[in-house]
Amino acid sequence: MRAATLLLVSGVAVASATGALVGCGGGRSSTPAELKLEREDLIAVVRTLKSSEASVGREVASAKAAWPLVANGLPANLPPSVRSPIVAAGESARKIELPVLLQEAQAAALTGPASQLAGMFRTSTRLATRGWALIGEAIEQIDHGPATSARFARTNVALYIESVYDSHFNLAQLDKKLHAGYSKLGGPAAFGETLTQGELDGVADFYSEATCRLHPHAGVRLGS
Repeated sequence: MRAATLLLVSGVAVASATGALVGCGGGRSSTPAELKLEREDLIAVVRTLKSSEASVGREVASAKAAWPLVANGLPANLPPSVRSPIVAAGESARKIELPVLLQEAQAAALTGPASQLAGMFRTSTRLATRGWALIGEAIEQIDHGPATSARFARTNVALYIESVYDSHFNLAQLDKKLHAGYSKLGGPAAFGETLTQGELDGVADFYSEATCRLHPHAGVRLGS
């Protein structure tokens, strides 16, 4: 469990550092050739996000079903009625296949807004997968592990719960980032039929707060 905790924390730290680097070197106007490439990259990422809607939608639905059971920490008793939705959420998160374009090796070549969008999606899916898996492992330790492992699990489960919340919060920010990137690169006038406003809005609406964010906010803190 301790190693898993460190893995989760290090993964979040790396993702945050990567996000902080996006957009560095700003202030210089893009050349026409650079703008063309940024638009092409945004089109590719928008269509890739569209192709992921089915698997993400299943994870979001499962997460919303399980979230009320963990939002304020694990209950004192963990009957099957609590465990089953958590297991289902973990399985749905694990089944999200990260498209090749959004994987680190391919995404490193993306330019403009597409780069940040790819990083946000990748971070969100990783946080969800790790968070639910570690919550499930915590439950296993509480149910069947020695007393010291059970106490450790209870003490640290808030970190995993918060990571699940953060994964969906980040996912829900793609809406704003999609619209901002589209507008920055010229909007409908620049993209024409290659990426219409309606096509962009449809994808953005799916990755929005109304669709993806979990409610209420996580109400448990590490060590509580």
